Amino acid sequence: MRSTILRLIGVIALTLCLGCSGPPAFEHDVTGEALPWTHEQADNASNKFTFAVFSDLTGGERERVFEIAVAQLNLLRPALIVNVGDLIEGASDDPAALAKEWDWFDERAQRARAPIFYVGGNHDLTGAVLQGVWDERYGRRYYHVRYRDVLFLVLDTEDNTPERMREIKTARDEALRIVAAEGMDAYLETEYASMPEQSTGNIGDEQAAYFRRVLAENADVRWTFLFFHKAPWEREGEQNFASIEQTMADRPYTVFHGHVHAFEYVERLGRDYIQLATTGGIQFPNRGPSMDQVTLVTVAGDSVDIAHLRMDGILDKTGRVPLGGDTVCFELAECG
Repeated sequence: MRSTILRLIGVIALTLCLGCSGPPAFEHDVTGEALPWTHEQADNASNKFTFAVFSDLTGGERERVFEIAVAQLNLLRPALIVNVGDLIEGASDDPAALAKEWDWFDERAQRARAPIFYVGGNHDLTGAVLQGVWDERYGRRYYHVRYRDVLFLVLDTEDNTPERMREIKTARDEALRIVAAEGMDAYLETEYASMPEQSTGNIGDEQAAYFRRVLAENADVRWTFLFFHKAPWEREGEQNFASIEQTMADRPYTVFHGHVHAFEYVERLGRDYIQLATTGGIQFPNRGPSMDQVTLVTVAGDSVDIAHLRMDGILDKTGRVPLGGDTVCFELAECG
């Protein structure tokens, strides 16, 4: 009878615990009031998960960096991985050559334990050929994913009209030709360098309407994250991204973007807008902190914690950068 009552009490306690705010205390054999630890609530709530973000690979991808980043992310074990675009160089109009570039990226991305969600940048999506290759291989250029009551929005900031995209593509091709012949110093004199699309992103009407609808249909999420390549709010007279921001006015959200190859944090509209540096791309120390990094984001309940990790500080169990990365320069300003 006594054992039956004890089992019943145990079942009731377990049932009640399912509504608790956190997991039960860990087991130990220490007795008394004095304890050699701070408290017994482990930091592993059921509503907690971590995801990772990496930044630009290209504009002159540096060998081995992305492979090392994937190996480091495998050590860190995020639930999923997102990026902010520029995954291939994309300087060709030959679909076969572009397919080889994407094959090389895909091969390395598939080494990650966690799924990697693709985001397009200007190197990936400038011009009809690049867009056609993307559409055939990956389908959507902008989309959303909901995971554990958190909303992930992937935006396409190369969303220009076909006519304008042809003008951008022509100017970009000419700029690449000039840089190849005369070096990077000649780049600022090119037509492409002065185009607003070179530095700022564009969101089309249909895309803006799509995300406003997605946000309305997912009003109950605990956090929203946005990922894209270029900052559209820096575009004079921009309205479509502004309408997305307005739709999010009453919810918590965080923005990640890239393109500049230098880290910058700003607070905009009371939210965190984070420009990531590089994960293997060409670096520009004159633009700000320009180093190879990955970012870890932990969502727990209604809070978010963000940690930016320099790749030269993510070591394996032997105390070394994975894949022989001790010989790689991860920040041009220090060791390039």
